[in-house]
Amino acid sequence: MSKKVLIISSSPVKDGNSDTLCRKFAEGATESGNQTEKIDLRDLKINYCRGCGYCSTTDYNGCCQKDDMALILDKLLDADVIVFGTPVYFYAMCGQMKTFIDRCCAKYTKIKGKEFYFLITAAEEDKKMLNRTVEEFRGFLDCIEDCEEKGILYGTGVWKKGDVNSTEYPKQAFEMGKSV
Repeated sequence: MSKKVLIISSSPVKDGNSDTLCRKFAEGATESGNQTEKIDLRDLKINYCRGCGYCSTTDYNGCCQKDDMALILDKLLDADVIVFGTPVYFYAMCGQMKTFIDRCCAKYTKIKGKEFYFLITAAEEDKKMLNRTVEEFRGFLDCIEDCEEKGILYGTGVWKKGDVNSTEYPKQAFEMGKSV
Protein backbone atom coordinates (compact mmCIF):
# COMPACT_ATOMS: atom_id res chain seq x y z
CA MET A 1 0.00 0.00 0.00
CA SER A 2 1.40 3.35 -1.03
CA LYS A 3 2.05 5.86 1.74
CA LYS A 4 2.49 9.62 1.70
CA VAL A 5 6.02 10.30 2.92
CA LEU A 6 7.01 13.82 3.98
CA ILE A 7 10.70 14.46 4.54
CA ILE A 8 11.77 17.59 6.40
CA SER A 9 15.43 18.43 5.78
CA SER A 10 16.73 21.07 8.15
CA SER A 11 20.23 21.17 6.72
CA PRO A 12 21.29 24.73 5.97
CA VAL A 13 23.64 23.27 3.33
CA LYS A 14 22.28 21.97 0.02
CA ASP A 15 23.63 18.45 -0.47
CA GLY A 16 25.12 18.57 3.02
CA ASN A 17 25.45 15.34 4.97
CA SER A 18 21.98 15.19 6.52
CA ASP A 19 20.42 16.60 3.34
CA THR A 20 22.04 13.78 1.38
CA LEU A 21 20.53 11.20 3.72
CA CYS A 22 17.10 12.82 3.30
CA ARG A 23 17.43 12.66 -0.48
CA LYS A 24 18.50 9.00 -0.37
CA PHE A 25 15.60 8.13 1.95
CA ALA A 26 13.26 9.82 -0.54
CA GLU A 27 14.73 7.82 -3.42
CA GLY A 28 14.20 4.56 -1.55
CA ALA A 29 10.65 5.43 -0.51
CA THR A 30 9.79 6.49 -4.06
CA GLU A 31 11.27 3.30 -5.53
CA SER A 32 8.95 1.33 -3.25
CA GLY A 33 5.93 3.07 -4.77
CA ASN A 34 5.29 5.70 -2.12
CA GLN A 35 4.33 9.32 -2.74
CA THR A 36 7.34 11.25 -1.50
CA GLU A 37 7.93 14.94 -0.90
CA LYS A 38 11.11 16.48 0.49
CA ILE A 39 10.95 19.95 2.01
CA ASP A 40 14.14 21.93 2.52
CA LEU A 41 13.68 24.32 5.43
CA ARG A 42 16.64 26.40 4.19
CA ASP A 43 14.50 27.51 1.23
CA LEU A 44 11.59 28.70 3.37
CA LYS A 45 10.83 31.60 5.65
CA ILE A 46 9.79 30.21 9.03
CA ASN A 47 9.74 32.61 11.95
CA TYR A 48 10.32 31.68 15.57
CA CYS A 49 7.28 30.86 17.68
CA ARG A 50 6.23 33.98 19.55
CA GLY A 51 4.51 32.08 22.35
CA CYS A 52 1.54 34.39 21.96
CA GLY A 53 -1.08 31.64 22.38
CA TYR A 54 -3.06 32.67 19.30
CA CYS A 55 -3.03 29.11 17.97
CA SER A 56 -4.70 27.77 21.10
CA THR A 57 -7.37 30.46 21.28
CA THR A 58 -8.83 30.22 17.79
CA ASP A 59 -11.17 27.73 16.16
CA TYR A 60 -8.83 27.66 13.16
CA ASN A 61 -6.03 26.27 15.32
CA GLY A 62 -3.54 28.12 13.18
CA CYS A 63 -0.79 30.63 13.73
CA CYS A 64 -1.03 34.41 13.55
CA GLN A 65 2.27 34.59 11.67
CA LYS A 66 2.08 34.74 7.91
CA ASP A 67 5.08 32.77 6.69
CA ASP A 68 5.80 29.46 4.97
CA MET A 69 4.96 27.31 7.98
CA ALA A 70 1.25 27.21 7.12
CA LEU A 71 2.07 25.30 3.92
CA ILE A 72 3.99 22.64 5.82
CA LEU A 73 1.45 22.19 8.61
CA ASP A 74 -1.19 20.95 6.19
CA LYS A 75 1.34 18.56 4.62
CA LEU A 76 2.15 17.14 8.07
CA LEU A 77 -1.52 16.42 8.62
CA ASP A 78 -1.81 14.71 5.24
CA ALA A 79 1.34 12.53 5.52
CA ASP A 80 1.42 8.94 6.70
CA VAL A 81 5.17 8.98 7.31
CA ILE A 82 7.23 11.94 8.55
CA VAL A 83 11.02 11.99 8.32
CA PHE A 84 13.12 14.54 10.19
CA GLY A 85 16.68 15.08 8.98
CA THR A 86 19.09 17.28 10.92
CA PRO A 87 22.75 17.95 11.35
CA VAL A 88 23.82 17.92 14.99
CA TYR A 89 25.39 21.10 16.32
CA PHE A 90 26.75 21.13 19.87
CA TYR A 91 25.02 17.79 20.56
CA ALA A 92 21.56 19.06 19.65
CA MET A 93 19.36 19.36 16.56
CA CYS A 94 20.08 22.40 14.45
CA GLY A 95 18.17 25.63 15.06
CA GLN A 96 16.17 25.32 11.84
CA MET A 97 14.69 22.01 13.01
CA LYS A 98 13.95 23.30 16.50
CA THR A 99 12.21 26.38 15.09
CA PHE A 100 10.17 24.14 12.77
CA ILE A 101 9.13 21.85 15.64
CA ASP A 102 8.19 24.80 17.85
CA ARG A 103 5.98 26.16 15.09
CA CYS A 104 4.10 22.84 14.90
CA CYS A 105 2.37 24.10 18.05
CA ALA A 106 -0.39 25.53 15.86
CA LYS A 107 -1.64 22.08 14.81
CA TYR A 108 0.29 19.44 16.73
CA THR A 109 -2.89 18.07 18.34
CA LYS A 110 -4.17 17.20 14.87
CA ILE A 111 -1.01 15.33 13.82
CA LYS A 112 -2.18 11.79 14.65
CA GLY A 113 -1.37 8.25 13.63
CA LYS A 114 1.97 9.00 11.94
CA GLU A 115 5.15 6.98 11.54
CA PHE A 116 8.39 8.87 12.21
CA TYR A 117 12.00 8.39 11.13
CA PHE A 118 15.03 10.42 12.24
CA LEU A 119 18.13 10.97 10.11
CA ILE A 120 20.92 12.67 12.05
CA THR A 121 24.50 13.46 11.13
CA ALA A 122 27.37 14.67 13.27
CA ALA A 123 31.12 14.99 13.35
CA GLU A 124 31.00 13.05 16.61
CA GLU A 125 32.13 9.42 16.26
CA ASP A 126 30.33 8.09 19.36
CA LYS A 127 26.69 7.30 18.59
CA LYS A 128 25.80 7.53 22.29
CA MET A 129 26.68 11.23 22.20
CA LEU A 130 23.74 11.79 19.81
CA ASN A 131 21.17 10.46 22.27
CA ARG A 132 20.35 14.02 23.36
CA THR A 133 19.29 14.85 19.81
CA VAL A 134 17.14 11.73 19.60
CA GLU A 135 15.53 12.61 22.94
CA GLU A 136 14.67 16.07 21.56
CA PHE A 137 12.78 14.38 18.72
CA ARG A 138 11.14 11.99 21.15
CA GLY A 139 9.99 14.95 23.22
CA PHE A 140 8.05 16.10 20.19
CA LEU A 141 6.64 12.61 19.61
CA ASP A 142 5.50 12.48 23.24
CA CYS A 143 3.09 15.28 22.30
CA ILE A 144 1.77 13.52 19.18
CA GLU A 145 -1.15 11.13 19.54
CA ASP A 146 -0.90 7.59 18.22
CA CYS A 147 2.51 7.95 16.57
CA GLU A 148 5.28 5.41 16.14
CA GLU A 149 9.03 5.86 15.94
CA LYS A 150 10.06 3.56 13.10
CA GLY A 151 13.78 4.15 12.70
CA ILE A 152 16.86 6.22 13.41
CA LEU A 153 19.93 6.57 11.24
CA TYR A 154 22.95 7.81 13.17
CA GLY A 155 25.35 9.32 10.63
CA THR A 156 28.39 9.66 12.87
CA GLY A 157 31.87 10.80 11.95
CA VAL A 158 30.80 13.12 9.12
CA TRP A 159 31.75 16.75 9.50
CA LYS A 160 32.54 18.44 6.21
CA LYS A 161 30.08 18.60 3.33
CA GLY A 162 30.22 15.37 1.38
CA ASP A 163 31.88 13.28 4.11
CA VAL A 164 28.74 11.14 4.25
CA ASN A 165 29.32 10.02 0.66
CA SER A 166 32.34 7.93 1.67
CA THR A 167 30.26 5.95 4.21
CA GLU A 168 27.51 3.36 4.12
CA TYR A 169 24.98 5.88 5.48
CA PRO A 170 23.47 6.92 2.11
CA LYS A 171 22.83 3.25 1.27
CA GLN A 172 21.31 2.73 4.73
CA ALA A 173 19.05 5.78 4.25
CA PHE A 174 17.95 4.44 0.85
CA GLU A 175 17.14 1.02 2.34
CA MET A 176 15.30 2.63 5.25
CA GLY A 177 13.22 4.58 2.73
CA LYS A 178 12.51 1.42 0.75
CA SER A 179 11.18 -0.27 3.88
CA VAL A 180 8.47 2.33 4.47
